Amino acid sequence: KRTMSFCKGGYSVVILIHDVGIVGFRDPWGIRPVVFGSRQSKTLEGGMDYCIASESVVLDTLGFKIERDIRPGECVLAMPMDPENPRLNKGLYARQLSGDGLTVTPCLFEYVYFARPDSTMNNVSVYQARIIMGEKLAEKIKRVHPESEIDVVIPIPDTSRTSALACANSLGLPYREGFIKNRYIGRTFIMPGQAKRKKSVRLKLNTIKSLFEGKKVLLVDDSIVRGTTSTELVQMAFDAGAKSVYFVSAAPEVRYPNVYGIDLPSPAELIAHNRNEKEIANILGCDWVLYQDLEDLEESVRILNPSLKEFENCTFTGKYVTNDVDSNYFKELDLERNDKAKERKEQLETTVIAGKS
Repeated sequence: KRTMSFCKGGYSVVILIHDVGIVGFRDPWGIRPVVFGSRQSKTLEGGMDYCIASESVVLDTLGFKIERDIRPGECVLAMPMDPENPRLNKGLYARQLSGDGLTVTPCLFEYVYFARPDSTMNNVSVYQARIIMGEKLAEKIKRVHPESEIDVVIPIPDTSRTSALACANSLGLPYREGFIKNRYIGRTFIMPGQAKRKKSVRLKLNTIKSLFEGKKVLLVDDSIVRGTTSTELVQMAFDAGAKSVYFVSAAPEVRYPNVYGIDLPSPAELIAHNRNEKEIANILGCDWVLYQDLEDLEESVRILNPSLKEFENCTFTGKYVTNDVDSNYFKELDLERNDKAKERKEQLETTVIAGKS
């Protein structure tokens, strides 16, 4: 409880304490996910094994039955079994340490991007949520751009595949894998330095030219953050022979920094900050760009669990559920962690290493 009083923002924590057990706890708003499960013990007859993880897929893989999510502000302790002193609760204790544990405000970006599609978070299937995102995206395309004659729908691998497939089906269009991913390149939007991010996009993806030649192509991505990846992908599509390129995002415009676990410190580095869709399309170099509506994104998750009334959506709205973030905080954060600051830090580290050698 004392540790949680010192922690601010969103977090899910798992700690292994020698001779005590495994402790798992979650922030009072339930921003970050954490789940626990159980199975019959592999080492002690009549005992129980417990597992705590940020995604349910871990429990599935290891053969654990999902018990439930750890509640906001709750702490769970799994203690080792004593063969001489069996307990009715099999060594599991749970206690509410902050708030009532009933109000969950999950991060929307988990469902859009971070989580694996085969995970379940807050009783919501990530895969099913992304299917609905794609369907709602298709509905908006029909409303806003009914004149566009799209030939093919192509996802930006990997996360957007589910939404892109649902979008293509709803539009009655062919779905094709036009970009092939190099699995040895990491996530580009969190890489330090614009030049490094831009170079990594070309190393990360390659096109199948026959799927682009002479066609009007709809590219579907889970989100557009800095725009580095998107700009390169649009150019790659045109280089492969596309006649027209339309770009859609399964998430709304990312306009504001995130302070709950996503490295997006500077608003000036976000392509949608202080820009409209036409201005963004001009930067990306595509014919038009379209974003998911926030209401549709939230409904894509809520329809699968109606008890989820509110969401942590600060990257889209600039509203921070913890009520302890102000403009001064962002000014200090920006000075410390923007691209130029990171480049200076890298140069300093390089100089220090060279001096030691």
